[in-house]
Amino acid sequence: MKGYILSRILQGLILLFLVSAVVFTVIHAAPGGPALLNQPDTDPKLAQELAEQLGLTDPIPVQYARWLRNLLRGSLGKSYQHNLPTYALVVDRIPKTLLLSGVALLIAVLLAIPLGITSAVYRHSAIDALTTVGAFFGVSIPIFWLGIMLIIFFSVQLKVLPSSGMITVGAESSVRDLLSHLIMPALVLSTYPLAQLTRYVRSSMVDVLAQDYIRTARGKGLPEKVTLLRHGLRNALIPVITVLGVITPQILSGAVITETIFAWPGLGRLAVDSAITRDYPVIMGVSMLASTMVILSNLLTDVLYVAIDPRITLR
Repeated sequence: MKGYILSRILQGLILLFLVSAVVFTVIHAAPGGPALLNQPDTDPKLAQELAEQLGLTDPIPVQYARWLRNLLRGSLGKSYQHNLPTYALVVDRIPKTLLLSGVALLIAVLLAIPLGITSAVYRHSAIDALTTVGAFFGVSIPIFWLGIMLIIFFSVQLKVLPSSGMITVGAESSVRDLLSHLIMPALVLSTYPLAQLTRYVRSSMVDVLAQDYIRTARGKGLPEKVTLLRHGLRNALIPVITVLGVITPQILSGAVITETIFAWPGLGRLAVDSAITRDYPVIMGVSMLASTMVILSNLLTDVLYVAIDPRITLR
């Protein structure tokens, strides 16, 4: 197990290096930049001086080597827009994005498992049909449209939930106020993974319930609840974990849209703002963090295989 984990970490580091090189090249090769060299209302001489001060006139390989050297020293550079260390900006946004993404993932898992089991047990029933239609609806609906509709209904029409932000400006911070701001973006962000997980749980449970060991458990007179949860669900979760490992990065990428719609002050909104202003150090910092989280989620998925199914070994 230790050897496997160390091998995966080494592979992850190599992958991070490749990702950083590609992202750095793409964002620096794109037209425009923080110096606004291509804007007609910008003084060309001033823009050229600013570009030289920022080191943007050097060849891209030279700029990347300088960025990589600073990274190995523990520095992500300084934000052009905020004039603050990129590390401080990113670290400040991490808990907010993790809170939103974690609650969204929790909602998806807690609802998808019972819905999928119920749909599989009562296959071809009205409950199964309703669950299937709801799952297809969740997969198909655009996140940005759903977010706007919720804002119009709950914030504009009913006026029961705040439309944006993480806390109410000028009000005393409280858990209730935080939850009121969190509920809509978390529901929007959980819609797609909830629909996906529900479909996979149902499909996996249908296959498991047709196995001989389930019939044997029922033949022994075990309660249906014990048969479904102890013998059925545990085996059905193995392929579901694979999907969960894929969905987790999708939630992080979906947070970019959700945080922008609801003005949630997380990494997603920081990434969008940095892309608009061409804040290269912050873009690189967010990209590297997102890549690291994807690699770690995939590693965690492999480790969970062993925890759920002892027959699986990692080598």
